Amino acid sequence: MAARNKDVITVARNRRAKYDYEIVDTYEAGLQLTGTEVKSLREGHATIAEGYVQVKGREAWLVGAYIPEYAYGNINNHPPRRDRKLLLHRHQLDRLAAKLKEQGFSAVPMSIYFKQGKAKLEFGLGKGKKKYDKRQAEREKQAKKAMRDAW
Repeated sequence: MAARNKDVITVARNRRAKYDYEIVDTYEAGLQLTGTEVKSLREGHATIAEGYVQVKGREAWLVGAYIPEYAYGNINNHPPRRDRKLLLHRHQLDRLAAKLKEQGFSAVPMSIYFKQGKAKLEFGLGKGKKKYDKRQAEREKQAKKAMRDAW
């Protein structure tokens, strides 16, 4: 189900985000959701691994995330892969739009969680790692583990 930490209830996490991208900056944004989407999230159902954040006009959108239909919903249930609007301050949105226009930067969703009853998305702004960068990071991780085990 969902992991609990004080007032934060984690629903979905993209564990490959830090492996595939070098995260430079992180943002926290509110999600504009329908009622059945909130109910589905509260049950712990969501996948954000295939999603990304995109700026269209003067708004930020979460594209490609999967929130399944609510099991007890009726005909007014939501489409599972619809684009969802992100709620950001204007200065955050302007900075994000400027960075995304730079070569190589992507906005990658890292986790969806409830904070004080409100659905939030944490996403990172980063550059994609090359294959050799991933291997180097793996070597460093194994070296740290070996040193820790030596104690």
